[in-house]
Amino acid sequence: MLLPGELDITRHAPQPGCSPDTAQKYTHWLATHHYENFNVVSWLLPKALHQHFYNVYAYCRWADDLGDEVPDPMRALQLLDWWERELDLCYEGKPSHPVFVALRQTILAKDIPKQPLADLLKAFRQDQTTKRYANWDAVLGYCIYSANPVGRLVLYLCGYRDEQRQRLSDATCTALQLANFWQDASRDLDKGRIYIPLDAAAAQGLTESDIVERRFDDRYIRLMQDLISRTRALFAEGWPLAKMVDPRLSVDLEMFSRGGIAVLETIEAMGYDTLNKRPAISKLKQARLLGRTLVERLVARDSRSAAATSMPASAGTHDAAPQSATTIAESYEYCHDIARASHSNFYYAFFLLPKPKRDALAALYAFMRLIDDVSDEGQDLGAKQRGLARWRGALDQAITGQEQVFDGNAAVVSPAATLPGAEQVLPALVDTMQRYNMPARYLHDLISGAEMDLTVRFYPTFERLREYCYRVAGTVGLTCTHVFGFSDARALDLAEKLGLAFQLTNIIRDVHEDHKLGRIYLPEEDLARYGVSPEDFDRGEATLGMRELLRFEADRAWQLYEEGSALLNLIDEDSRSALWLLVHTYSALLGRIEALDFAVFGEKIRLSKAEKMVFMTKARFGHHTEENILEKRDRDRRRAGGTGSRRRAG
Repeated sequence: MLLPGELDITRHAPQPGCSPDTAQKYTHWLATHHYENFNVVSWLLPKALHQHFYNVYAYCRWADDLGDEVPDPMRALQLLDWWERELDLCYEGKPSHPVFVALRQTILAKDIPKQPLADLLKAFRQDQTTKRYANWDAVLGYCIYSANPVGRLVLYLCGYRDEQRQRLSDATCTALQLANFWQDASRDLDKGRIYIPLDAAAAQGLTESDIVERRFDDRYIRLMQDLISRTRALFAEGWPLAKMVDPRLSVDLEMFSRGGIAVLETIEAMGYDTLNKRPAISKLKQARLLGRTLVERLVARDSRSAAATSMPASAGTHDAAPQSATTIAESYEYCHDIARASHSNFYYAFFLLPKPKRDALAALYAFMRLIDDVSDEGQDLGAKQRGLARWRGALDQAITGQEQVFDGNAAVVSPAATLPGAEQVLPALVDTMQRYNMPARYLHDLISGAEMDLTVRFYPTFERLREYCYRVAGTVGLTCTHVFGFSDARALDLAEKLGLAFQLTNIIRDVHEDHKLGRIYLPEEDLARYGVSPEDFDRGEATLGMRELLRFEADRAWQLYEEGSALLNLIDEDSRSALWLLVHTYSALLGRIEALDFAVFGEKIRLSKAEKMVFMTKARFGHHTEENILEKRDRDRRRAGGTGSRRRAG
């Protein structure tokens, strides 16, 4: 913890445990009074987002000062560890520091994952221990933690969660970070740091000592020209992002890119000597950049408006009601057919809901089933990726009511027309989303999870696996909870935990089958902890290390079940029997896996139909409480004091 007066940033901070209102007033003050080269929010950004940006900024500002304003590296590392403990408490629902009291409101409102916030701390820690970067890849590796999380946080705040936008954001943020490195070479030298890749310098005949001694000559000019060229390529790679977001946000994003490119141009104009002076962009040039961006936006908008007025009426408009050969009622029936054919544990729970909610879950399930089909069928990776991209487009089209998608001025075929089942399922899905006030981002996140399954085969850490589990299962919990009905915002946190518990249960059960498909979902850090190698997944039975590993992951799942069970009392009463059945069934499956000592390398472990019918009868006629929602586990089979038995999930 900080000592009194240790850092200037503490001077105006409220006391720990203050009210959310007091905390948010402080983050607002910090964002508008602390020196920055840019405004934290612009007047173009929707007002409803301002406070959320202030809250995230305050977290980043504090972390930056803890890492950069403390002279002793060891003390800085201690303070960064303290800040991460405060972050953990925030995600556990127990924030204390005023910044985290405010940030908690944003995390809940905007469903912000912990990963990007934690990644920033990795960069600040790295600054305490790493002062040189051997090559370009090492510098880019630093940017993954120092820059890219900021862009992802901005996207999360604005409701965008798909991998395509995140990739473009990463390119832009990395380019901005690199532009700052080249601009701040002299300042970084004052701090004993060199972010210029030493192999790139060596290629121009420069040594580390040449840079430290600030020897400016033709070699350094060639080096800067090379680095600026690479950085421009990254700006170009990320440029399309500004056209893929809300117009009010797009101006801000485009300004960031233009500003970064202006830094590169200023370095060129001053003759590249950033070893001895720092180039700066004048306020007048910043104003000109903004004016140019706004003029181009207005011209583009007028062009689109003119094109729209000349389009035939059949082309549709943003506000037009969706027209489909499939009626809403027919669409719901089609969705029920898909759900019935699946024999999923979820389908049994449908019968315990009132018909409107039963229909809604069928629509959600059918959509999710069709997304899974795209990623699971066939071998052509490119075809699968295109199929998921078309589903994303079809979803957006169905939500907005547009009949066609336009590429420039040419109308192209509706994506739904090329996807089996899309035209039959989407009317019911959109009706469900409208009825239950369901954010579209959950379904986009689900598609992103399917995209991860196409390219990600291994997960280095549990946090990375958690991101995947959120996308493919946490989103299921969130969408279902909207249908179940809730008034307490805590319900969404708990729903996500249950979704993660369900997914971990499936991962544990299916480790052998998943490995045959080339996937290992269990985190590599956990495999190393228990001495398990990828070859162990090929065996006919689980090794001792594998059983210990699976027991560790089961403990994580049980803790999520235990925490998430509190959701039962936060949803509408007419939905509790359905939720009770789902949690009871999946926890019983995990209990069965444990009782069989994780014998998941043979016949697939299942619950019998008779068992499921017993559970359904209890759900239909029994008394539902947090105490009986979980099927009892065979605790005697757990190692006493086993590793991870008390470890917090995640």
